[in-house]
Order: sequence, then C-alpha cells, then structure tokens
Amino acid sequence: MKKREIFDQVSDMEQQIGELYEQLGDLKGRLRDLLEENHRLAAENHNLRNHLEQTDKQNNTESSEDKPPKSFPGEGYDNLARLYEEGFHICNLEFGSPRQNEDCIFCLDFLNKKK
Repeated sequence: MKKREIFDQVSDMEQQIGELYEQLGDLKGRLRDLLEENHRLAAENHNLRNHLEQTDKQNNTESSEDKPPKSFPGEGYDNLARLYEEGFHICNLEFGSPRQNEDCIFCLDFLNKKK
C-alpha cells in the first residue's frame, strides 16, 4: 500500500504543479499586458507634456505680443477711473477739482492712454 500512497502523492503533486504552472502563465500574461499598457501610457504622457510645453510657449509669445510695452498698474488706474466717474478731474491741469457734469478731454485722454 505504501507504493500506492507514494504514487497518489506524486500524482497530486503533479496536478498541483500543473495548476501552479497554469497560474504562472496567467500571471505572466497579465504582467505582459500591464507592461505594454505602462509603456503606452508613458509614451502618451511624454507626447502630452511636449504638446503642453509647445502650447504654453505659443500662449506666452502670443500674450507677450498682445501686451503693450508699458502697462499701467491696475489698482491705481481703477482708483483714478473711479474718481473720474464720481465727478472729479484726474488730469494734471485740474486734478481733484470737481467736474461740472461735462467730460474733460484731458482726463479722457489720460484714461484712454493708459488702457
């Protein structure tokens, strides 16, 4: 009987080894798929980064071309525009004096020049 038990154990081990070999093949296939996907995503990521850099460079050159060489500080300009709208002169001729419900060409010229 011992020979029969040894033979059965060897048969069971052979079956287990076969199952393990099958599982190893499945894992190998999954690993291959993951490596291919990783390589594909890395290449796509590289291409997207290059495209983004080119787009940023184009946007920077376009925005630098659109900007006037001299830019007026926004907050101060907004304050002067607000003062003018409230009815005060902002030109150097009559700065701070009240306007008489009419537009001042010097103030308007100043506002238009700084936009």
